[in-house]
Amino acid sequence: MASVSDWIEGARLRTLPAAAAPVIVGSAAAHYLGGFSAARASLALLVALALQVGVNYANDYSDGIRGTDDNRKGPARLTGGGLAKPKTVFAAALGSFALAGVAGLALVAISGTWWLIAAGAAAVVAAWFYTGGKHPYAYMGIGLSELMVFVFFGLLACVGTTWTQVQSAPWWLWMSASALGLLSVALLMANNIRDIPTDRESGKMTAAVRLGDRPSRWVFAACAWLPVAMIMALGAAVGLHPLATCALGVGAAAWAVGVSLPVLTGASGRELITVLRNTGFFTLSWSVLAAVALVIS
Repeated sequence: MASVSDWIEGARLRTLPAAAAPVIVGSAAAHYLGGFSAARASLALLVALALQVGVNYANDYSDGIRGTDDNRKGPARLTGGGLAKPKTVFAAALGSFALAGVAGLALVAISGTWWLIAAGAAAVVAAWFYTGGKHPYAYMGIGLSELMVFVFFGLLACVGTTWTQVQSAPWWLWMSASALGLLSVALLMANNIRDIPTDRESGKMTAAVRLGDRPSRWVFAACAWLPVAMIMALGAAVGLHPLATCALGVGAAAWAVGVSLPVLTGASGRELITVLRNTGFFTLSWSVLAAVALVIS
């Protein structure tokens, strides 16, 4: 029987900073545009965190019943490791999605942003069919997983947060959302680079498996470094002092070096677990830097 610590590990809390990042930037953008709402920001944050936990439990369940996790190198999974019954993990995923749905409906009711109902439903469907169903797109190796992460954990989460507060989405907001989407793709790539040997053995054709180890590492590096240029462009767009804009770039570049260097020099196994954690904190740090720029401009 799974312990509380097993369930916490199964929720993969290290992925939550990246889930919170778009809400931080989106709310700071709303402040810059003159319409920040703490209540709406809090609901958006709850949606993002609950959806991420739901994704994590759903992946645990789907990969576990397929046997994909039998030889994984990362932390033991609830289903694949035999720590919990599949139906219990499935219920945990549904519960998390339900919480995200309730918070999302409350946010829609308060803000009047009714199109978010369709967007939220699409996010849940995309989350489930990532590894669920008869033909999960995570197994196709055509980059669809990366695209979905970019759209839902970058564009939709960030722009949607701002829209529920000010009904506005300037170009620099889309750029910021794209930067966060790229960092989310970097997280996914780091995870899949680590799992290339076991995924290949189990027949899980991720983009990393199809591209190969070395090209995948360069994709990761590109996703880590492009947001450095984007945060400097954001500073310039909102009228931040040039020295402060340079400081943003230096701060983001320090993180980019820290996560990309081990990946490009061959980090593997547990070393990539550290990269995963640090990339999550890079994403959070990027969002804080961007938020500071927006608040003080």
